[in-house]
Amino acid sequence: MKTKIFKIFREANFLSLAANLSIAFFGFAGFALLARSFPIDLFGQWVLYISSGAFVEMFRFGITNTAIIRYLSGVDEKERLHYIGSNGLIGLIATCGIVVILLACQFAFPGPIERTGYALFFTWYPLLAFINLPLNTALVIMQADQKFGKLLLIKSLNSGGFFFIILVNFLFFKMTLTQLIWAQVLLNVGTSALCIINGWDGLRHIAKATKKTNKVLLDFGKYTTFTLIGTNLLRSADTLIISLSPLGTAAVALYSIPLKLTELQQIPLRSFVATAFPKMSKASVQGKIQEVKELFYTYSGAMFYLFIFASLTTFIFAEFFVQLLGGKQYLGTDPFTGANAVTIMRIFSLYGLLLPIDRMTGVALDSINKPGRNFLKVLYMVIANVIGDLIAVFVFHSLELVAVGSILFTIIGVWVGYHFIDKQLDLRFRSIFSSGFEFYKTMYLKFVNSRSR
Repeated sequence: MKTKIFKIFREANFLSLAANLSIAFFGFAGFALLARSFPIDLFGQWVLYISSGAFVEMFRFGITNTAIIRYLSGVDEKERLHYIGSNGLIGLIATCGIVVILLACQFAFPGPIERTGYALFFTWYPLLAFINLPLNTALVIMQADQKFGKLLLIKSLNSGGFFFIILVNFLFFKMTLTQLIWAQVLLNVGTSALCIINGWDGLRHIAKATKKTNKVLLDFGKYTTFTLIGTNLLRSADTLIISLSPLGTAAVALYSIPLKLTELQQIPLRSFVATAFPKMSKASVQGKIQEVKELFYTYSGAMFYLFIFASLTTFIFAEFFVQLLGGKQYLGTDPFTGANAVTIMRIFSLYGLLLPIDRMTGVALDSINKPGRNFLKVLYMVIANVIGDLIAVFVFHSLELVAVGSILFTIIGVWVGYHFIDKQLDLRFRSIFSSGFEFYKTMYLKFVNSRSR
């Protein structure tokens, strides 16, 4: 019995889920403490700093992340080092380019940057970009190698360490936003140093990069970069457009509470995707198309049924979750914006039902080497999202309609993505639900048999 338990704990899906759960716990708890530590307008500035950093990170590492996971799945050790070297080289060049652009913007437009609440991002991200490089390259290599135990360790140290800083600040110090960022910088220096010392980051292999591996990663990455940017825009465009509207940073803070809570629904999604993509990529590289189809059906179906439960939970207990994360100041209708965070949370609950199939169509397209199709799918979604946000904010002045737009653009993503993948794999839509049911049936039977023994 103990052997079976230990085997479960070492299983890739469990370790991936544990990594995402640890990040989610520290992220939610830290977010809740920060929402209570600063006035709404200052907290809005923090949200802009974090969301802008996440967006640029997506661009910086989107060039190679998906490609390196795909190609490391089926190469020998010598070629592997060439790919890891190219990954590090491209990441370093992208980092330098982005930092130069940000510093130039800060020098040229200091006034507008300050007025719109982005001063923290333009001041601190250029430094963090270089500090985070070893950490982020290590994480993607660990995911490609499916070493989720090490990935869990690094993510827990980084996320847990920052949560501890936020907790100590909440209880004792009352730091300013600038002091809090300094603490974040020092923590990330330590985590990146750990990755460098243990050789997990792969940056020492930069000299082994070749023109061939550079070209392979860049050819694949020219699509996945914009796909990842688009995916991030689907989350951050709402915040960006709200911040530029007359509603201001207070509205950003209000909207960020239910938006953050949607990550509750995405914890299992990220975990399943992290294990599904390497498996589907390997099967595709080996020409096992039927296996790719079966993996698509199983993962899509299993996550869909799981998300029914998650969406019902967040819909029914929306008020509890909003108060838990943001405090009583975020309950009720906001007098300035006329928005209600609980209502927005319930709208996002419906949006969550669409996420599994939408995400898995993108994963399937990348795994069968059709990143261009995935890019088009995300592009259509981004266009729909931006148009919807502009109408919602500037015409109707409604944060609730911004959330409704999330449902509409995700419906577009599901339809377009499934259409593209169906043309390649000849899918049967009903198989998604029957395979998902079989997944849980098999799990149940295994559990019953293990208990009977």
